[in-house]
Order: sequence, then C-alpha cells, then structure tokens
Amino acid sequence: MNDDSVMADIGEVFGPAGILAGRLPGYQFREGQLKLAEAVLRGLSGPADGRRPHLLAAEAGTGIGKTLAYLVPAALSGRRVVISTGTLNLQDQILDKEIPFIRKHIVKDLSALCVKGRQNYLCLYRWHQVAAAPQKKFFGLGGELQAIGEWAAETASGDRAELAWLADNSPLWSAVSANASQCLGSDCPDWPGCFITKLRREAARSRLLIVNHHLFFSDLALRRFGNAEVLPRYEAVIFDEAHHIEETATRYFGISVSHYQLIDLARDVETLAEAELAGRTREKTVQSARALATGADRLATMLAGRTGRFDLAEVVKGLAGWRDELGDLDLRFSALAGQLDNLLPSGEVWNNFLGRCLELQTVLQKITAEEVDRAMIYWLERRERTVVLSASPIRVADELQEHLYSQVRSAVFTSATLTTANRFDFFLERLGLPAETETLTLTTPFDYRRRTLLFVPNRDFPAPGTERFPAEAPQLIGRLVRSSHGRALVLFTSLTGMREAYEYLKNELEYPVLMQGAAPRSALLEQFATDVHSVLLAVASFWEGVDVPGEALSCVIIDKLPFEVPSDPVVKARVDRVREEGGNPFFDYQVPRAILALRQGVGRLMRSASDRGVLAILDVRLFTKSYGRTFLNSLPPSPVTRDFGEVERFWRRPNGIK
Repeated sequence: MNDDSVMADIGEVFGPAGILAGRLPGYQFREGQLKLAEAVLRGLSGPADGRRPHLLAAEAGTGIGKTLAYLVPAALSGRRVVISTGTLNLQDQILDKEIPFIRKHIVKDLSALCVKGRQNYLCLYRWHQVAAAPQKKFFGLGGELQAIGEWAAETASGDRAELAWLADNSPLWSAVSANASQCLGSDCPDWPGCFITKLRREAARSRLLIVNHHLFFSDLALRRFGNAEVLPRYEAVIFDEAHHIEETATRYFGISVSHYQLIDLARDVETLAEAELAGRTREKTVQSARALATGADRLATMLAGRTGRFDLAEVVKGLAGWRDELGDLDLRFSALAGQLDNLLPSGEVWNNFLGRCLELQTVLQKITAEEVDRAMIYWLERRERTVVLSASPIRVADELQEHLYSQVRSAVFTSATLTTANRFDFFLERLGLPAETETLTLTTPFDYRRRTLLFVPNRDFPAPGTERFPAEAPQLIGRLVRSSHGRALVLFTSLTGMREAYEYLKNELEYPVLMQGAAPRSALLEQFATDVHSVLLAVASFWEGVDVPGEALSCVIIDKLPFEVPSDPVVKARVDRVREEGGNPFFDYQVPRAILALRQGVGRLMRSASDRGVLAILDVRLFTKSYGRTFLNSLPPSPVTRDFGEVERFWRRPNGIK
C-alpha cells in the first residue's frame, strides 16, 4: 500500500469537495472527521518499527461522523480489519447504510460480513433431533416447529434475525441453536450444510468483519488456549463505543457456571438417552442426569435471595452445610461423567456431553475453592430465573497486553466518551495501554454554548442521600417537565428512584409519562419519539444508545451523579485493589467511572446540529463537593445556571416552543 496515495484518497473522500460532500445527502464537511480518518489510516498502515502495534485512542464527540471516519480507512487499507461495536443498532447501521455507500462510491469490491455469536445460528443436527421427536416442553409450539422447519429448508444463513416473529427467550430456539458446547464438529452428520462452517468460510474471504464486543472478547478468550469461535486471523481491530471494553473483557476473561447450564446439560443427556439408549443403560444414564439436576436445584435454592450481584464469600459465610452441598454436587458430577465415559463407544455425541460435564465440574470447583486467587473477584449473581457463580479478573490490562495488543498490527479505540477532565489517563490505565499510545480529541461540532443550558438546583435543594431528596426530586422534575412542555428524557441511577418519581409524575403531569419496563425498549422509544410531548423515565441502558433527534427530546434530566453501587462485588474488589496499590479509590476510580457514565447520559440531548434544549442534573454536589468541578469540566460547554427562572427564559427565546 502506498501511504501517500491513500492519504490523498482520504482527502478526496472527506475533503470539502470530496466524495462525501458530493454524494452523501445532507453532508457537511467536518475537519474533525478528516483528522480522525487520517489518524485511523496511519494506524492501519502498521507500526513504524515493524514490531510494536500502533495504538490510537480517539474521542470523537457527537456529530463528528466517526463511523465513516474509521470505516473508509479500513476499507482502503487492504487489511483484514475487525470492527467491534457495543450495540446491535450500530452493527445494523454499518451493514445496512455505511457499507453499501462505501461499495458504491469508494471501494467497489469491498467484502464485509456481520458475524454474530454461535447462539444466533441454527444447528441443523439439533434441529433434526427436535423435529424427529418433539418433546413435551414444546407442547403448544407446533406452529413454531413448523415455521422453523420451513425456514430451515430455505435459509442460506441460519441466522435467527430472519425470524422477526421469534421471541427473544424462545425455549424452542435455545434447543436448536448452535451452542459451542454441543457441537460435534466434523463428526456431525449435518457438517456439510452447517451454518457455522459456512460462516467461517465466508469470514475467511471477507476483509471487514463487523462484530459486537461480546463476540470479539469471547473469541479472544478462546484464542488464549489455541482455539477461536468464528473469527479468522485479523491484522487490526477498531473498537467503537470503546468505553465498554473493560467490563466486557472482564466477563470473558473470567469463568462462570450457572444453574441453567447444569439443568441444560442434564436435560440434554436425558433427552438423548431416552431417544437412543435402551434397557438398564438408558435407566442408569437418565438417573445420573436427573441426580445432577436435583443437586443443581438444591444448590440454587440454598443461594436464592434478592436479585443482584453479591460477594460470594459473604453470601456463603452464613450458609450451614455449604461445603457439604458442594461435595454432594461434585459426586453427582463424577457419577454422570463415569456413566458418559461408559457410553463413548456408542457415538461421538457422548464424548461431547462428557466434555461439557467435566468442564462445568472443573469450573465450579475453581470458583468455590477454599483457596482463592487474589487476582480474581469471586461473586454470585442472582437473576430472575437462575443463579450464576463467577470468578473474574480484577484487572484486564495484562490479558489485553498479552493476547490482543501483541497480536495485531494496530488497534483503534474510539467513543464519544473516553476522557475524564479532558485527559485519557484513566482510560489508558484501565486497559493497559502504554503511555506512547496516540490520543486524539475531536470536540463535537454542535453549538452547546448557544443551543443548550445546564441547570443545577441552588444551594437550598437537598443533596442525594439526605432525607428530603426522595420527595423533592420528583417535584423539581415535574417543574422542569412542565417548563419544557414534556419532551423530556429523565434518567435515574436506581429503579427505586424511577418508580417513586413515576408514581408522583403520572398524576401531576398533563403529558403522557412512559416508564422503562412497561413495554419493550424499542416500543417505548418509538412512542416517545412519535408523541412529541411525552416524558420517558428510565435507568441503566437508556443512559446510552438513545438517539432521538428533534423536538421530541428537548430536555434531559438526571436525578443524581451516577456513582456505581460500592457494594457491587466487582466495584468493591477494584476499589480495594486501588487502595492496596496506594491510590485513592474515590478519585482514581469511582469519580472517573461516574464521569464517563454522566457524559453518556448528557449526550442524549444533542443528536443533530439543529437540536436545542435543557440539561438538568439535580445534584448539588456539583457545587458543594471538591470533585464537582471535575464533573463540570468534563461536560460539554453548556452555559450553567442555578436559577430556575433562567430555564423558563431559555424556552422563550427564538426557535423555542411554537
């Protein structure tokens, strides 16, 4: 690749009179977009010394156009590049919008493929098993069985996304999807038509591979042991929404075992035994499988309680008989493994089940061992339908350095929120990126100074955690929403805060009040965007990924600074580690994490250059605590007021409410 000529091509694409300006409707030249594209292309050209990878961390504010700014260089580079995103929406946007444009106007022979996790694809072998002998648990699903059968006969991809009618939690799909632990590999009778095999072949022929962070780190975790899920070897990776990387990597560089996994193994063994075995052999196999399921149920019952994440040692400390229960379950694992070992001459599928059984047994032993690894966090997560035991690394930096940075020519990390107090230090340190990592800050082109206002209550308003705050916060939210005539997204740091506000606001406001959980996310967002004067109350995932340009979202209200729950086992372990290393956990870890989350929430307001509105953060600690200034310095340059009258005057300005 001739770097000079390709750099010239970048200018021809992103310049004021370039391809985008001439062929992309509504395009406006952005100097920041051109700078980002040039930096990405330099990185993709490979390390200057031929040894160390070129690493780039680029914060690109909303409106920069960062997606095209990294996709076009990736397409022009001639290298195999993985694009890893944090959300399915962004994957769809890239495949449905950006890639077709690039193929039409810039790189006509560009090969690109969206690669999803195995569980998104149909396993023909498992499907044929279910279709041949539908089980009792699928009673009443005859219509789904028939529909999937008709689809299986004609689909080219086996991707469940083609089944728009299929429920996310379909028990039928979980029984027929391509689970890695149940794959027979080349011994499978349906190997020639296997959708995963086809996917791997197509991926090997593609230069751009579009994945999400979960698939990427699942694949990377397997590569540590010489395996891979579906991705071929790649030369570079570009992470969009890179602020999620630490949490995703933590999940996949650890180990976990769930009650559901044990029940699923027992059910699969019992189902196959009843279909293929006979006599005493079938009876013993079914008994061993049911015994494991019983032991798993007993363990789950012992660990039952309120949902959430908890320190495992703290949970089991007061459980009488904990070690005895673990020992009993271990014996049940061994009994099933022994029976499966006896069945190996009967077919390869029993070897697969034996492998699953031994792996789950080993993982459970490691997580619950009395001697712990101080580099790991041991925790329990209670969900609505299962419990999960996990051991995760406190830090992922070493894993990333060894298994990612040293294996690629270049890696690009980009997001609208990578810095705290305008510095990359926290992001670089958490991901183990070296000090010489290239950094680039590209501020949003949106006019926050003239088109927005940031409101923080005055000193008389109660601080979060005080007795008056739960009652007065909903009242102030009501005043703000009335002043904006609805059109508001209200973000909370807890379900309790959201529900209490909803109970107050639904009777006080003349506008429709929507609440997360009352309907699917997509339905809520559609109603919110369509009913211009509605109000949406939300937590968690709505702090990110909500893209509602225009009048319907003219006010973002945040109830308090989004500090993470200090009792969360992962947060607690990391706080303890910072303290052990001589740092200040609050300022070195908790404040930066909260700043990044706050910036994401604030970013929901301005989604286009013509947007206009009010940001409100109902947390007086922004002015009463020393760290408040750090938060304020990390936010967009909106004028700040503590006078509610100024909010009302803002709405009366030209281009306000019609």
